[in-house]
Amino acid sequence: MQLQDLNTPAALVDTARMQRNIERMQQRMNSLEVAFRPHVKTTKCIDIARAQIQAGARGITVSTLKEAEQFFAAGVRDILYAVGMAAPKLRQAAALIGQGCALKIIADSTASASAIVAFSHQHGVPFEVWIEVDTDGHRSGVQPHSDDLIAIGTLLHQGGSTLGGVMTHAGASYELNTPEALQAMAEQERSLCVLAAERLRAAGLPCPNVSVGSTPTALSARQLTGVTEVRAGVYVFFDLVMANVGVCSPDDVALSVLTTVIGHQPDKGWAIVDAGWMAMSRDRGTQKQQHDYGYGQLCDVNGQRIDCYTLSGANQEHGIVSRTGEADPDIARRFPTGTQLRVLPNHACATGAQFPEYHAVTGQALGPTWPRFYGW
Repeated sequence: MQLQDLNTPAALVDTARMQRNIERMQQRMNSLEVAFRPHVKTTKCIDIARAQIQAGARGITVSTLKEAEQFFAAGVRDILYAVGMAAPKLRQAAALIGQGCALKIIADSTASASAIVAFSHQHGVPFEVWIEVDTDGHRSGVQPHSDDLIAIGTLLHQGGSTLGGVMTHAGASYELNTPEALQAMAEQERSLCVLAAERLRAAGLPCPNVSVGSTPTALSARQLTGVTEVRAGVYVFFDLVMANVGVCSPDDVALSVLTTVIGHQPDKGWAIVDAGWMAMSRDRGTQKQQHDYGYGQLCDVNGQRIDCYTLSGANQEHGIVSRTGEADPDIARRFPTGTQLRVLPNHACATGAQFPEYHAVTGQALGPTWPRFYGW
């Protein structure tokens, strides 16, 4: 098969770009002398996770217990479930542990810790729990200076669970766009998570693991003293948000959506393609950044960027290609009906989630088809 044989829209992975991204991150972690635990929520694909593990990754991070189940079934044992644990999900986590999965779960409150301890006592399940620390005010986690940190650690440790360490995610780094700001955020993430670990140890509590990470901070940290591992996910594909943040170029983006021109609105200067928001997702993450890519950056069928055009609008199954600068005003002549194009996504995680599989490509040569996991 060739690209022209694929039904569109289709998700393509440029294998050369992906492998370059994997090697770049792993080499950086090696140079900083920390373990690397990639977050596989971006791809949810065992074939890609195996490439990350072959490059040197130790374990994986997941965002759903369904991912944990499917990756464990595929042979990955060391898994961190990096979403706060609630009582209704403990039975699903316990089943994985009972099958031999080295699953780590997280807590950021005494309520969550109490539920874990109660379930463990009732069912005899030995949970390993990491405490989530808030180092940037972006999302969830306990404050590193708070009394709650010690209370959670004490509750878990005295309740019979294994207190495995602390973890954090500097998601606020996505809002930055200069090397100086990114380096400062990486140091803030590191120092506050290390502080939390030191406070637990000073209270007589174990804290063997100190886990930090986001793609921008992982690629910007100058040093990681006190950190044992780093987590990052979107780096494997990159996307236009990351290009705006400044940690990659659009030419590093490995995921694209293959689409076909299906019509025109000449008076409006539009070409209509068959990739709408059901293919690209509704994520407009670049809208508030310095370069708004609309619903994605237009490329030719070989993956080369086409300047002065963007996917400016999207309905469910229709995308609108329009000019953004000096270009041929006759868009029907520029992109005749039947033309195949590729579109780079704003947010690789969201766009990947629209498809059941990825088509590996090198240039226009099709490689294997890689299935993608779904569900919770």
